[in-house]
Amino acid sequence: MKSLFLPNARPPRTTFALMAAGQAGLLLLLWLFYPLQLFPSLGDVLRALADLTTTQGLVPELWASMTTALQALGMATVLALLISYLTALPFFRPLAYAASKMRYLTLTGLTFFVALLVSSGHEVKLSVLTFATTVYLVTGMTAVMLGTTQQELDHARTLGLGEWRSFWEVVVLGKLADMLEVVRQNFAIIWTMITLVETLYQSEGGIGLLLYKQNRYLHLDGVVAIQLVILAAGAAQDYVFGLLRRVFFPYASLASAR
Repeated sequence: MKSLFLPNARPPRTTFALMAAGQAGLLLLLWLFYPLQLFPSLGDVLRALADLTTTQGLVPELWASMTTALQALGMATVLALLISYLTALPFFRPLAYAASKMRYLTLTGLTFFVALLVSSGHEVKLSVLTFATTVYLVTGMTAVMLGTTQQELDHARTLGLGEWRSFWEVVVLGKLADMLEVVRQNFAIIWTMITLVETLYQSEGGIGLLLYKQNRYLHLDGVVAIQLVILAAGAAQDYVFGLLRRVFFPYASLASAR
């Protein structure tokens, strides 16, 4: 128990799991017996969740949004990696700099121009989400590349590797685990934006549209239920990305404090 209150302590995994479960259980009990006046009770939220699942197609809508989100993430990851790796060449560095600054643009003004360029609602949603995710990924991935030390590159050169081979071994292969971590951290951006695009283009539905309808008619219990579903889906995807990082890049955690 003492290790739970020591700075930088690493308690056993079982102890940490029990602690997390206890804290979650405490929050549920507080929600159940001491609900806030403006916040729906736990019973209302559970009933709304059951109704959304059985009569309003919560699961298919979640699946539709998840497939769109994964498509956008895949396209954005490829684009961001390409732009980030091109920054190794000084000629292309202004491109990455401009792309990273575009994260300040609002999507509301961009959707109109995107709609003029593509032919279907799905392509509009996919394009907007891909753009929004790419500019954030470029920012994180470029920071990872710039974090490459001179010592790492000099070590590769002392092994007889040329500039391109050194770049491949040190930056491309050596930073893959960090790039995956950037993707994991920025995947949440898609879920925060998907409500906007699914509200503007409603032909394919989606959990964002379902959330919009619940919010429009002030069904606060339904709003909370959907938000919890999105939170659970995001947490599951976050865990999967972390698992992939541990499986494919087990060496990435060797330098972490234990």
